[in-house]
Amino acid sequence: MQATDGNFYGTTSTYGRGGLGTIFRITPDGTLTTLYSFCTQADCADGGEPAARLIQATNGRLYGTTGSGGANGYGTVFEVTQNGSLTTLYSFCGQSSCPDGLQPSQLLQAGDGNFYGTARYGGGRSDNGTVFRVTPRGTLTTLHRFCTQTGCLDGAQPVGGLVQATDGNFYGTTEGGGATGVGTVFKITAEGILTTLHSFDCFDGCYPYAALVEGTDGNFYGTTYAVAAGSGTVFRLSVGLSPFISLVRDSGKVGSPIGVLGQGFTGTTDVSVNGTPASFTVVSDTYLTAKVPSGATTGFVTVTTPSGTLTSNKQLVVKP
Repeated sequence: MQATDGNFYGTTSTYGRGGLGTIFRITPDGTLTTLYSFCTQADCADGGEPAARLIQATNGRLYGTTGSGGANGYGTVFEVTQNGSLTTLYSFCGQSSCPDGLQPSQLLQAGDGNFYGTARYGGGRSDNGTVFRVTPRGTLTTLHRFCTQTGCLDGAQPVGGLVQATDGNFYGTTEGGGATGVGTVFKITAEGILTTLHSFDCFDGCYPYAALVEGTDGNFYGTTYAVAAGSGTVFRLSVGLSPFISLVRDSGKVGSPIGVLGQGFTGTTDVSVNGTPASFTVVSDTYLTAKVPSGATTGFVTVTTPSGTLTSNKQLVVKP
């Protein structure tokens, strides 16, 4: 992922000085720096085998998870600075039967400032995974334990992580469970109320591993690993959410360009940043560029099209 300093940050799942992965920075011209090597503390207390994706939080620091290591050997949530100083915020499976889960997936930072994610296994006696919330200080709350309904109708073993949609709720997939045992799409609120939206049956796909994507048309898109007569599917799921716009980057200084993705941009009459009009150029019906206007403050970007006004799903942070 590209951070606000313009550089890219990522992870490797193996090698490094401890043998169980690294965090690296690479500049746009290809200069790579290894910032941290996992499993360099005694008993891998700092974790190992990091998840593929880091996120940059609103405080500028990077956050992620590891699938192994930590105080109990079953994964961690960590914070790392852009200079490579790592802090383990939480170690999974601190109690018998791992009621908090184990082997966490990638995180997201929600609008409330907390981090949300899924753990593939653990969650008590069912051992079929959890949805969790963790604060920036490392306090974890388990929101749901999967396969607690008869026949695992609520799903089992979430793998791909979560997406927070424009309605404020979280959406994800499980690779197992559901009405036929081959996976689900679910919605869960910040309070932990889970609704199974769809159960796969292998004719529409089996075993959805990857995280969902919310398209700017308001629909969700995803993939399955297998299908009754082939090797997987790409699917769309509609839950009635409205179209919106998505920012290519979530921050910028006054005068800097911002890219905007959406639908129906032909004939756009206004682009504003938190109510301040911005100059813009419509590149295509689904993409336009604008400049952060003088006097703009952090807030949502709006685009007025012939069909109505679209609002960004995230705020644009206007930097000094």
